[in-house]
Amino acid sequence: MLKQAQRAYNFNAGPSALPLAVLEKAQKELIDFKGTGMSVMELSHRSAAYEQVHNQAIASLKELMNIPEEYHVLFLQGGASTQFAMVPMNFLPQGKKAGYVVTGAWSEKALKEAKMFGDTYTIASTKETNHNRIPKLDELAYEENTAYVHVTSNNTIFGTEWFTFPDTGDLPLIADMSSDILSHQIDASKFAMIYAGAQKNLGPSGVTVAIVRPDMLERANENVPTMLRYDTHVKNNSLYNTPPTFGIYMLGLVLEWAKEQGGLASIEKMNREKAALIYDVIDQSEGFYKGHAEKDSRSLMNITFRLASEELEKEFLAQAKQAGFVGLNGHRSVGGCRASTYNAVPYETCKALSEFMINFQKNNA
Repeated sequence: MLKQAQRAYNFNAGPSALPLAVLEKAQKELIDFKGTGMSVMELSHRSAAYEQVHNQAIASLKELMNIPEEYHVLFLQGGASTQFAMVPMNFLPQGKKAGYVVTGAWSEKALKEAKMFGDTYTIASTKETNHNRIPKLDELAYEENTAYVHVTSNNTIFGTEWFTFPDTGDLPLIADMSSDILSHQIDASKFAMIYAGAQKNLGPSGVTVAIVRPDMLERANENVPTMLRYDTHVKNNSLYNTPPTFGIYMLGLVLEWAKEQGGLASIEKMNREKAALIYDVIDQSEGFYKGHAEKDSRSLMNITFRLASEELEKEFLAQAKQAGFVGLNGHRSVGGCRASTYNAVPYETCKALSEFMINFQKNNA
């Protein structure tokens, strides 16, 4: 009998925790996938065995997110960072401009890429307050001839998250949901496109999901390299070239696990309970811990906070590391501390952190 592995208290921002049950199932099937005598990594991406894996993952994502049947689900490569360029390459024509809501580092990078391909403007920005909140809906100002509106649904570095999305009417709404996709219920039909790197809530790094409304393909620029056109991947069911087959297999297992948890309603409830464990400690600490995000903008996925001094933060992080906590350092651009509580981070792990924070305050207040 194999010795039970010691699991870390994993708060990594990405690649992040994966469900233990998923890892164990993948381990069991690693050498011989369903009697093929091969690992999924060894299967031809044109084989019937892999095709079933691929199509089931698409179907599971549509089911969990209640994605309209006509929408296309694509498995791409290059991460969300490649989508920053692909979106304007395909959807920003001459004579129009793309509007971006700037709420953190990733939306800033998306806007920077878009500027290379056409006219852009900033719909709203929270940079003046160091991205500590999500703009109010009445702060969003759209200009004429807007090709699309782009938002970043969750800001990993600053710990803010959209929970009410703007109603953009006839303007296509595009969202980078890399760090909170599948974490709470949304109305997918409000979006012309959603894209997300897999390495937070969907699976291992290497897969990028794109969910595209069909009418967007009709307006897409045709003078784009083949691999960077969405219609290339739609026409070929994301099999134009060899996809990251093992990553897609893992993504499919994570989606099955999500269904077993009771779907997004149950997952959202658990995520709110997990985040509350840590936010409550911050709120009740009388300023010992200070959250970065305003309360109505607090992320369920990335909890960012500071202590009174950098010296105290260093001591907090050092003791946390000794206690088995991983990934609590804040992003290098903002410092402080960050606990990423993605779907696969267990409630018990968040409970352990909350207790550690309480004890650290008692010993250092």
